[in-house]
Amino acid sequence: MSPSFTPARTRGFLRAAAAALALSSVLLTTGCGSSDETDGDGKATAAAPAGFPVTVDNCGVRTTYDEPPSRVVTIHQHPAELMLALGLKDRMVGTAFPDSAVLPELKKDYEAIPELAEREPSFETVLDAEPDFVYGGYGSAFDEKEGRSREAFADAGIDTYLNREYCGKKKVTMRDTYDEIRTIGTIFGVPDRADKLVTDLRSRVGKATAAVEGESQVSVFVYDSGDKSAFTAGGKSLGTELIRLAGGENVFADLDDVFGDVSWEQVVERKPEVVAIYDYAGAGSVEEKKKYLLSQPALADVPAVRNKRFVVLPLTATLVGIRSAYAVEDLARGLYPESFR
Repeated sequence: MSPSFTPARTRGFLRAAAAALALSSVLLTTGCGSSDETDGDGKATAAAPAGFPVTVDNCGVRTTYDEPPSRVVTIHQHPAELMLALGLKDRMVGTAFPDSAVLPELKKDYEAIPELAEREPSFETVLDAEPDFVYGGYGSAFDEKEGRSREAFADAGIDTYLNREYCGKKKVTMRDTYDEIRTIGTIFGVPDRADKLVTDLRSRVGKATAAVEGESQVSVFVYDSGDKSAFTAGGKSLGTELIRLAGGENVFADLDDVFGDVSWEQVVERKPEVVAIYDYAGAGSVEEKKKYLLSQPALADVPAVRNKRFVVLPLTATLVGIRSAYAVEDLARGLYPESFR
């Protein structure tokens, strides 16, 4: 059985569809109200929480938060893990669409949050959870055709936020990860936690990079899915930067897109030394993908296939979220195992 191709194509389509949207950025405005402030009628108003109100521009949608959201639904796994890593479990009332195994240190908290759906939940299902904030990981979280547009949520009095990877910026970098964490930290009134998390993740990346410094560069082919052609990470993907930070080189870094199709003849010509397999639900298991690659006579002389050098990365580790820093270490260990013994 060859790996399914649909989920990867869907992601590629969503990335392209998001390209028309503006780059996510954060604009902060700080309130300095006190308990004896008055409104236009002379009535006393409640003090704003410290650091609020906050205004955030996200994918062309500007939202002002007078206080941190208190009931959150995350659609897709990487937003949920980011929330949990910031210690915001108490704000979460629902998750949806797990892609892969959750980080072990977050597993208990993740499993304590109600799962609303195995894939994207319906608009009505989200409303039933009574959120005041919905955080989407892929563009499909707010699919207008499915009735989940950001406008529909706004009409229901619910704020929304979309992972900046889908805001239309073509080249994705680790800076996007750090900015995403800080933006969410700002919205939820925990900027100090966000800064600490970013510092910890930067340190993790730095240690992995230092461990392989001076090593000869290893060529890497990313295998997401596909049989008649290969769906792979292009030069504008976060995956390409993760490979670079781990001391390797994406053999399709010249592909001018985040993801794209390449022929197997091109894979053979570029002679990758390692295959990085993206692992996620609905695209065939890792073992199926390995079996497929090893069964193709045309790939028999590709160094990575001949030597069975495979590195497995959960899809969530290649997205804008906390897992990307972990992916650098996993890749570095896979590319240069001797450097970690």
